[in-house]
Amino acid sequence: MIDPTPERLPLLASKAKKEHMELLKRLKRLPDTKVDELFRNAHSNIDWDNDCLSCANCCKSISPIVIDRDIDRIAARLRMKPSELVDKYLVLDSDGDYVFRTQPCPFLLPDNYCTIYEDRPRACREYPHTDRKRIKGIFNLTLKNALVCPAVYNVLKEIKGEVG
Repeated sequence: MIDPTPERLPLLASKAKKEHMELLKRLKRLPDTKVDELFRNAHSNIDWDNDCLSCANCCKSISPIVIDRDIDRIAARLRMKPSELVDKYLVLDSDGDYVFRTQPCPFLLPDNYCTIYEDRPRACREYPHTDRKRIKGIFNLTLKNALVCPAVYNVLKEIKGEVG
């Protein structure tokens, strides 16, 4: 079982938010390659398959940005026109990006499996973005994701232990 559990995460992450902010501020002073290496190593220590299927907090509480290629791919999988997919499942957010109309994700099953997993949006495939290059550029997003994803919380916790 993941620790912290999705139920405990909001309280723990809220308490650690200032600490996480200070950590990310210190990391900004390090070379990009060093920061990317720290995140990549911490990311590789997470049992993603087990953790994600036991949690799915991201699928239950936030919506990814769905780009045109995602719309085309998902529509083809569901054997519907892209315009039908947009009308049925998507809405434009305040930034003008398509996101899912409802939470939890309309494609999330009760057992936390995704009915469109092979064709899920790029943002879902890349979530929680802790192994990407030039991660400094998304530190604000990483901070937000630590409030949603126990794995991100643990990545930050491990990095803090690594850099002191």
